[in-house]
Amino acid sequence: MGIVLTEEAAKEVKRIIEDQKLEGGTLLRVGVTGGGCSGFSYALGFDKNYDEKVDSKWQLHGVDVVVDKKSALYLDGTTVDFYTGIDKRGFTFDNPNAVKSCGCGSSFQA
Repeated sequence: MGIVLTEEAAKEVKRIIEDQKLEGGTLLRVGVTGGGCSGFSYALGFDKNYDEKVDSKWQLHGVDVVVDKKSALYLDGTTVDFYTGIDKRGFTFDNPNAVKSCGCGSSFQA
């Protein structure tokens, strides 16, 4: 199943790549790190490296998305979206594997 990147999230990623003048071939890396108030935290960043032995890769709405295989266990089926509202603005994660999430939505327990 993998990761789902919404069109809104893809537009924001492309805007950031353009604004920061990142090189062509820049990948969006989605991952999981230990920590946060619920056990795991989501990680988003840009990368140039892709290793097919340890990473899975998809192209979603014109954005190359890479997830390391350890993180993929926790992120399978997760939707990454970009929310813009009066109360907050930023990337959001809808993770069907999370059994508990913190109030801010940046960490989870699986």
